Amino acid sequence: MSIRVTFLGTSGAVPTTERNPSSLMVNREGDGLLFDVGEGTQRQMMRFGTGFSISHIFITHLHGDHVLGLPGLIQTMDFNDREEPLAIHAPRGTRSEVEDLLYAANTRPSFRVRVNEVDDGDVALTQSDYEVRVIEADHRTKAIGYAIVEDDRKGRFDREKAEELGVPVGPKFGRLHEGEPVELEDGTVVRPEQVVGDTRPGRRVVYTGDTRPIAATVEVAEDADLLVHDATFADDFAERAGQTGHSTARQAAEIAARANAKRLAMTHISSRYAGDVSDHERQARETFDGEAFVPDDGQTVEVPYPDAE
Repeated sequence: MSIRVTFLGTSGAVPTTERNPSSLMVNREGDGLLFDVGEGTQRQMMRFGTGFSISHIFITHLHGDHVLGLPGLIQTMDFNDREEPLAIHAPRGTRSEVEDLLYAANTRPSFRVRVNEVDDGDVALTQSDYEVRVIEADHRTKAIGYAIVEDDRKGRFDREKAEELGVPVGPKFGRLHEGEPVELEDGTVVRPEQVVGDTRPGRRVVYTGDTRPIAATVEVAEDADLLVHDATFADDFAERAGQTGHSTARQAAEIAARANAKRLAMTHISSRYAGDVSDHERQARETFDGEAFVPDDGQTVEVPYPDAE
């Protein structure tokens, strides 16, 4: 079961010729989840082939570089005769502003749009085997982040051991794997723990949006398979990072190291760095032993299971 993350926009407050404002597309086995909708997001979706099959949009905060692409995206969905409802999750207290933005062109889509206000600690979306949790952020306005957290998976089924115990190939294998004991023809009872290993962790993808480095991110990103963290500045503008509610690459790496994350993707790169992010990557790697990188717009990464072979 795949998780595919496409970086649609990795620039800071303003677009550059190489980078669009903030937007992140996550496809989890057909579920399209869009995080932030900077100006031009719909064109990025067309350019990089993500498609428009999304049912949930997650907004971190209402600064323009994170939401100005929303009216155009909704209008395009309407032009494409969309019928499925759409949920937009946004920080608590911002519903009226989001709705004003949606209908700024004095048009209303033919499909239902629901704005769901959320706060850190909430669960914005619950599915059968994963959820999207709302996490704390520290920015200059009401801001939040999000974490995609999968349920633990069943342990591996030891077919060879089951056959040694006399379990016939067939439905009883499935019952054991589901946690149900089975009785054999001779009356012997085989229990799941005899043939099923320990539960295995699901995956965790954390998207901070714009934020200063905070301890809450460390907690939610513990052992994360991918941490997407604000890294607007390099060390040369560390003071400005704090003043404007952002992080440096080194600070993002420190969070990743403390959380024992496996990979760190640094986004929201200030336009002052143009196409050269070498300082970001060097400073992050001095602090974090895992994989640290600044993604290009359009870059896609696959998130494997922690125990993938």
